[in-house]
Amino acid sequence: MAGRTHPHLPVGDAASKDGGMWRNAKSALSGMLRDFHGVDRAVYQAVADIPSAHLDGPVRRLSNAANHSFLWMGIAGAMAVLGGSRERVAAVEGTLAIAVTSAIVNLGVKPLAGRARPMRGPNASASRHVQMPASRSFPSGHAASAFAFAHAVGRHTPVLGVPIHLLAAAVAYSRVHTGVHYPGDVVIGAVVGSSTAAAVGAVCDRLCGLTSHARHG
Repeated sequence: MAGRTHPHLPVGDAASKDGGMWRNAKSALSGMLRDFHGVDRAVYQAVADIPSAHLDGPVRRLSNAANHSFLWMGIAGAMAVLGGSRERVAAVEGTLAIAVTSAIVNLGVKPLAGRARPMRGPNASASRHVQMPASRSFPSGHAASAFAFAHAVGRHTPVLGVPIHLLAAAVAYSRVHTGVHYPGDVVIGAVVGSSTAAAVGAVCDRLCGLTSHARHG
């Protein structure tokens, strides 16, 4: 078809109506994004305003430990060395989930979203801050990798999955506490990481099923 027309409107009027609907949709979306950013900034500022001198040091160190997924690689290594077959499978799948998630977030979503990092206020405590990354803010790569690893581990070893999910949540919070992410960044990062890990797990299950079938077929 050459294009959609409305049966009771001239072609010019139909095009004008379609254009108006598109502009209205864009305007509504822009308004929703502005509202979201406003709430996000308010929550970010509320966290920044909470006195937390006793937490600043531990939270800052936790945030730094998760840089480049070093924390999760260390846990994966310990699981592979000290655990059984389930733990080794979980460690490998968790590492793969982190790799895929990091590629999606850092090479795809962050450049497309283009969200700037938060502006730290002049009264913010420097003791709670980590170095501000040069990359874009949305979504949080730390949160995405943390929940990707936690989801993969939880699939194979639920007993380990619970504490690792709690640790992942702590890492995600640390990115807001230390001033480098808005809350929305870490929430969406966690969703992206968990979803990607679920997809990686499905592919792994499929490949393992094909391998098992080939062996016994």
